[in-house]
Amino acid sequence: MKKYPVGIREEAVSRIQAGERQCALSWEYGISRWAIHCWLKEPVLPKTRGYKPAKTLAEYKYENERLKMENELLRDFLRSTERK
Repeated sequence: MKKYPVGIREEAVSRIQAGERQCALSWEYGISRWAIHCWLKEPVLPKTRGYKPAKTLAEYKYENERLKMENELLRDFLRSTERK
């Protein structure tokens, strides 16, 4: 299905919910009736992609300490199993 701007989608859906006919809007905007029908069936507009929030310095320090501790535990375990 062709992608249409979010503004057009919102306007078309709101006008249909206000009582206008799908056929009239599809002719006015040059959009297929099927596309408008699918927009009405969607519960919400699709999510926009964005960046994940950057980690803070404290989060990096916590993760670093956790990994160091894990590394030390594994090293100690390997040392203890080698002696047997």
